Amino acid sequence: MTAAPGKPLVEARGLVKHFPVGGGFFGRGRDVVRAVEDVSLTVQAGETLGVVGESGCGKSTLGRLLLRLLEPTAGEVEFDGRSLATLSARELRRLRREMQIVFQDPYGSLDPRMRVGAIVAEGIEIHGIARGAEKRAMVERLLAEVGLRPEHADRYPHEFSGGQRQRIGIARALAVGPRFLVCDEPVSALDVSVQAQVINLLADLQRKHGLAYFFVAHDLRVVAHLSHRIAVMYLGRIVEIGSTERLLETPRHPYTRALLSAVPEPDPERRAERMALAGDVPSPIAPPGGCAFHPRCPHAEARCRVERPELAGDGRHAVACHVFPVVEPLR
Repeated sequence: MTAAPGKPLVEARGLVKHFPVGGGFFGRGRDVVRAVEDVSLTVQAGETLGVVGESGCGKSTLGRLLLRLLEPTAGEVEFDGRSLATLSARELRRLRREMQIVFQDPYGSLDPRMRVGAIVAEGIEIHGIARGAEKRAMVERLLAEVGLRPEHADRYPHEFSGGQRQRIGIARALAVGPRFLVCDEPVSALDVSVQAQVINLLADLQRKHGLAYFFVAHDLRVVAHLSHRIAVMYLGRIVEIGSTERLLETPRHPYTRALLSAVPEPDPERRAERMALAGDVPSPIAPPGGCAFHPRCPHAEARCRVERPELAGDGRHAVACHVFPVVEPLR
């Protein structure tokens, strides 16, 4: 089964997620962490949507909302035209075959008491996909796909490097034949040389299986290498989104420009101008009024302090900024 032509495989509308903290009896008067605030987005079949931003901006929470691993405070998610909120537990369990997650920590995401073969085969068994010799053959094929050997199935996670463990996590996610993967900072805990290997592996698997990725990272360089489109998040909101080429060549939001200026310049003859941001990220419990970025923005105007900008533009590029809107012709 494939997504309808032109129709998003995944669509989120008005997603909100608040986590209560502190407070008195029965939760009255409790503060809330505003992790995700009014986020709408789409992911097409076979596309990678990269999501970038500083730690704590809501990227990972958003990814879990898309899989309904977290229940939203408001808003809804559709997968191939079906609202996840309306699915029964049995229907959602069946749909889990089509949407999986690759976790950030290759050390903590694998059960140290299980052999690798059992880890990869767990989803195959749960969904009744194969048994016996057929299951073993599937596991060996999956390990080969991610660059591991058949004998690795009989080893334990502690016998592998971080990059190899992440390959095991990818094989586990692929075992049930998904169409959509949330990759939650899958290379941030790895060495730079190993990061490149895992990114290339994900790109190869996408081409082979037509996978769609929601790829979370804080490193814009890594995101740009794999993504067709990039969304920039700040304090729970998307502040800019567009095709990778357009966002890198003509970034509009000052926060996007700051992230780009922090990317190392490989040419020693060129010196990129660094844009230093003042202060720290505001608390998601008490975000600033108006544009949440205005306390750190060198271009903030009076309007930015009182009026929150809406995300405006078209399918190729949109930005939430009063000072630098998308104004040039979009072709």
